[in-house]
This record gives sequence, C-alpha cells and structure tokens, in this order.
Amino acid sequence: MMQIGSTLPAHNLQLFRVRRAGFECSGSPLNPLNRVHTRKPERLSTEITKEHLFNLEKLLQKQPHPNPPDPEPAINGSNTTGENRGRGILEGLNLASSVWPEMKAAEEMSPRYLNRLQRLLSKSAEYSPRNILGSRWREYHGSDDWAGLLDPLDENLRREVVRFGEFIQAAYHCFHSNPATSTEEAQWPRHVALPDRSYRVTKSLYATASIGLPKWVDDVAPDLGWMTQRSSWVGYVAVCDDSTEIQRMGRRDIVIALRGTATCLEWAENVRDVLVPISDEYNNNNNNPKKNGGIESTDGQQPKVECGFLSLFKTRGEHVPSLAESVVEEIQRLMEKYKGEALSITITGHSLGAALALLIGDELSTCAPDVPPVAVFSFGGPRVGNRGFANRIQSNKVKVLRIVNSQDLVTRVPGMFVSEELDKKLRENGARKLLNALDNNMPWAYAHVGTELRVDTKMSPFLKPDADVACCHDLEAYLHLVDGFLASNCPFRPNAKRSLWKLLNEQRSNVKRLYTSKVKALNLSNLKSDMPMANCLPSPS
Repeated sequence: MMQIGSTLPAHNLQLFRVRRAGFECSGSPLNPLNRVHTRKPERLSTEITKEHLFNLEKLLQKQPHPNPPDPEPAINGSNTTGENRGRGILEGLNLASSVWPEMKAAEEMSPRYLNRLQRLLSKSAEYSPRNILGSRWREYHGSDDWAGLLDPLDENLRREVVRFGEFIQAAYHCFHSNPATSTEEAQWPRHVALPDRSYRVTKSLYATASIGLPKWVDDVAPDLGWMTQRSSWVGYVAVCDDSTEIQRMGRRDIVIALRGTATCLEWAENVRDVLVPISDEYNNNNNNPKKNGGIESTDGQQPKVECGFLSLFKTRGEHVPSLAESVVEEIQRLMEKYKGEALSITITGHSLGAALALLIGDELSTCAPDVPPVAVFSFGGPRVGNRGFANRIQSNKVKVLRIVNSQDLVTRVPGMFVSEELDKKLRENGARKLLNALDNNMPWAYAHVGTELRVDTKMSPFLKPDADVACCHDLEAYLHLVDGFLASNCPFRPNAKRSLWKLLNEQRSNVKRLYTSKVKALNLSNLKSDMPMANCLPSPS
C-alpha cells in the first residue's frame, strides 16, 4: 500500500481500501493451520469480476458511470441461448473491446511512462542523432530508389525524411506570418525561420493562378485580401552553407521547400483535374520553351499532368515570374556558384506542394547538361499526371519518395479509384496495350510516381484510430507517424523522440482522451507559452 500511495492520488486509494475490505482470507491449502473454516460465496464470480473492472476503469480516470451497472440482466434471461448468454456476459463486462486496451492503458500510465510523456510534451528540440552519411549519401538520396531502407525504415533515412518535412513546416509558418504579396518583395527573399541553421534561404518562390475572381468580389468582401490574390508566396530555395554539415552529408545540399494549398484561387486550381499534355503551348504562352515538352514516353504514352497544377507552375504573375522560371534561374545560378563541388537538389512539399515538387523535379532534370542528382520527398501528395508522365520522371532519373498515410484521402485523388497494385498486375498479365489505350483517351487516367513509404494513423498509440480527414492529411501528423515508424509489421517505435506538443496543439480533438487528460494532470496545459515558436503558426490541413 505504501508503493501504491506514492504513485496514485488519494481518491484512487479509496478504491483499493474498498476492494481490500471486501476480500476474505480463504487460507492456504498447503497450511491447514491457517485454513478458514467458513467460506461464503455470496456473489457470482462474474459479478465480482465486473466490479473489479469497474474499479479499474475509474482508476484509469475514465468517465465514471452514474451508478455501478446491475449484473442481473447480463447473466439472467430465460429466453436466451447459451451463446447469447455468454455474449451478454462479455458485453456486460466489456471484455471484448476494453479489457486488453485498459490493461495496456494501465501499463502506459505507469510513473515511468508518465515521466516519458511529460518529456515528450515539454521538449521540442530533441531529435534522433544525425549520423555521418558520407559516401552513402547517394543511397539516402534515392540512387537505388531506397531499396532495403524503407521496410524496416533505416534510422538515418527516418531522420532525413523528418528533417525535410520540417523545411515544409517553415514554409507554412512563413506564409501565414505574412500571407499578403506586395509588389516590391519579390526582389528579395523573405526571412524564413529555418529548422536547420546550417541552411540559408537564397530565393523566394511564388505560384500564380491563371484564373481570377471578378472585381465585384473585392467590392463586396474587401477584407478577403490575400485569400483572393492570384500570386502567393509558396516556398523557398535554401542552400547548406555550414562546412560541418556539408561534411556530414557528404555534399552541399540545395533544398526547395513548398507549402500546401492556402488561398481560394489555389483551391480553384486544384479542382481543375483534367489531364493536359506538357506541351509547348503552355510553355510558349509563358516564354519558357521546354526542350522535350510534348514528347512521348518509352511506352508510347504522351506525358500529361493535371491542368490546375500545371497552371500554377507555369503562369506568370503581374510582378513575379512563374514558379518554373524562378526555380530554373536560381538552380542554374547556384550550380555556377558552386561549380566543381558535390551537389544535390532535394525538393520537398506537402499536399499541393508535393504536386508542384514533381513538376519542379521534371523541369530541373533537363534545365542543364550536368544537373546534380534530383530527389523529391513528398508528404500527402495527390496524383499529378498519367503513366506517361510517371515514365518520363523515371527516365529523367528524378528519384521520388512518396510518404503516404493509408487514411489520407488526398493521396487517392485525382483520377479513378483504381489502386496502382491492381494496375500493375493487369499490365503484367497481358493487358498493357489495352490499359495504355485507355490512358491515352481518358481524361482522368492518373498514376502515382516513384517509391512509396506507407504509414498509418491507426499505428500511433496517441492518435484516435478514427481520426478525421484533416488529421490524416496534417503535416505534423505525418512527421509524428514517420518518427514512430519501424516496419510495416511492427508497432509504433517506443523510443520515438519527436515532441507531441505540436500534435496535441493542432489535433487535440484527434488525440486519445487518455493523453489529453494526462496533459491536464501533468499541469502542461500552458505549454504553448513555453515553446520557442512564438513567430510560427501551426501548419493548416
């Protein structure tokens, strides 16, 4: 009782006193001197078990029942079969769905686990150690399509994937700190609070919608402002300038980070989901001819991409160049500046940013004769183009790693709801020509690109298994799942180090009540004011 009292509050100790008073010593069969002569089976064993489970449920700080449930209806009933009677007992005792979770919850709420939970909720700067990549950097950059590194997930690759995701979060934070686009700001890069101080921002990137809202919209709702502007800050280019980090990574890395959808016109472009060719028609309209635009891929399919994504990528703004022009110009400048060094280009994006990242990768792969290795790390990205576009990306040696949440609906659109696995089996079984003909003639014949790293919201011990659509697409939820991912057949990593504070702050309604209640019990409800992120806003879904 002294050990229990040291770890449990006083009102829970009363439960143990009640239970202790209800027990009677029955003696030991091996020691007749201590044997009790009378034994009164006053209650059924199922009733006692149910009472104990009821006390356990209260002990775990669940919502208490108004009154202890009456066991009689659960075990009595003249018109029930034995099977139904047994099922009624299980349902009454809640054994089928709650005994194992409650036992697991009791284990997780141990003092040791509470200390770890408090550490995860109160620290944001604790990361897994960064190992020296050295000569293996090309492997981690996707030279072999990450073969042997994904399942189980290599610890170095996990850290790199989370790091690239944090570059996207910096883009979200920068945009929401100042979403409006002025006519003068395009000349200088915005200040971005980068998560990695070894990088320096060299260029701001803007995406422009080809469609606009009527003037009367601004007259009726002038406060919408940046929500209706055609050109918006969408990301940045940054280069590693720290000699120690360059030595650790084995090369000088150039990062292009892109946020997801934020404005009304970007949403309008997202729904323009008809496939259009990557042809010279688009490029000539923007005075940016593409060398191999409109050519067919190796299997005879013309590369096509979503109309809205291509529009945001190729359209010039009134005071800013197109996203394609800005990226190519900046990368060519950095290639010339660091000529002779080992370079890599890493493009990372979330949601809409993931789609634009693929278009940028395709554009950069042919922008110069000796382009450094190009890799795309996308989070929650939709389909972008048809199979011809996917084959073109592969033939241009652009490596793509798609981080996908099984519960994220965005990764299943646009296009028909046919899995890539089924399509692959049909093609292997002799239906390739038929499927190619359908792809060439159907306006929604989309296909994913690259290698997939699949995570699942249901694997997290902190998130509800029925988390809503916004949570399943949220970038912080993605990073939480990647940080805890070991392998497809393994549970969540017990030694995950990523802070839970941001996840709890942004997705509180989707975090299990067991942990939200513990935040209050641990007096951590004021964490927001203690976190060193005052200049940042949470990334939207």
